Amino acid sequence: MTTVFIAGSINIKHLDNKVKERIDNIINSNYQIIVGDAKGADLSIQTYLDENKSQNTIVYCTGHQPRHNVGNWPVCNVDSNAPKGSREFFTAKDLEMAKAADYGLMVWDTKSTGTLSNAIELLKQKKKSVVFINKNKEFKTIIDVSSLEALILCMSEHAISKADQKIGLLNSINALKSEQFKMF
Repeated sequence: MTTVFIAGSINIKHLDNKVKERIDNIINSNYQIIVGDAKGADLSIQTYLDENKSQNTIVYCTGHQPRHNVGNWPVCNVDSNAPKGSREFFTAKDLEMAKAADYGLMVWDTKSTGTLSNAIELLKQKKKSVVFINKNKEFKTIIDVSSLEALILCMSEHAISKADQKIGLLNSINALKSEQFKMF
């Protein structure tokens, strides 16, 4: 069964109709959906999935209890040795979702390093993601380094600098370029 990792920025509280249409297609295709347990986009995604009677949903959480599980779906608990509540603690579940997924659908505010990290992680695993840029109301498909670089052009210089500090954005891009170069 095809598995889709759906996630987004914590600052996004409402899903655009274009995103809802994509989620409808995923539900109607009977794909497995995996989603996180955070507030913001994760909670909005869960709410929309519940309203549309999604049966093939699994909620991932770090630790023993999800923060949100609107549809009372099965839960995949992920262990982390990182300090509870830290970025690394919550990143553990995102890494597991990227491993379990065949594709990603991300809803991004052009600032969130978590959502950007998810798209990068999927790319590292040679998996495609579709990123909805919330402020532009458009989708960008991330299939290679050049499409990732095009996505980053949507970010302000300040957001790029912050992403580089938090997640090593530029090193990730260079590592992906190096990996891509080895293929030729």
